[in-house]
Amino acid sequence: MSRIAGSTGRRDDEGGSPGGASVGEVPSLPRRAAASRSTKETAVDVELVLDGGGNVEVATGLPFFDHMVSQLGRHAGFDLRVAARGDLEVDAHHTVEDVGLVLGECLSGALGAKTGVRRFASIDLPLDEALVSVALDLSGRPYLAYGVDFAPDTPGLGSPAFDPQLAEEFWRAFTTTGALTLHLRCISGKNTHHVLEASFKAVARALHEAVRIEGAGVPSTKGVL
Repeated sequence: MSRIAGSTGRRDDEGGSPGGASVGEVPSLPRRAAASRSTKETAVDVELVLDGGGNVEVATGLPFFDHMVSQLGRHAGFDLRVAARGDLEVDAHHTVEDVGLVLGECLSGALGAKTGVRRFASIDLPLDEALVSVALDLSGRPYLAYGVDFAPDTPGLGSPAFDPQLAEEFWRAFTTTGALTLHLRCISGKNTHHVLEASFKAVARALHEAVRIEGAGVPSTKGVL
């Protein structure tokens, strides 16, 4: 069960886009959204401001995951608050996936009709020996191409442990509800922490560019995204 409110607090049944701007209308700033999800496995609340200052507050019960999601907000220049409680005694999977789902909802809600956004962005981002490539498109079509591989026996990070393979589940959930195309690939890297952190920072910097308003129309020949 989830709910989402865009920058005007408009309900879905009141018409218009979730972010409060109609197609062809430049959205008012700051663009923001809040969403929540409550199930028998998790309870997640997220608040997102796209035109923020990189102020982040993340608490999921998984310290390493908190660190990664904080990198996402900080380096995208978003104001981001994430509060999550999950059945960590079972596995971290449910918490990580549901945070991705709700954060993606917020991204989609804050973008609204995507009027004026740059839409496309890409970057190769280094972190010491690690180099990660990201290309994304705020296309309205969820798609994840993930090329960051870890061996099944790669140790988890933090306590409780974050399984590195869960990063793919996070990005899959995020792209699904965020309705974006994301290509994420590790070009080089040996240190698990470095590879994961470079991945989150790279997506963050690409999002920072892609959500930027630089025009007055929807960047699509279809007229909608």
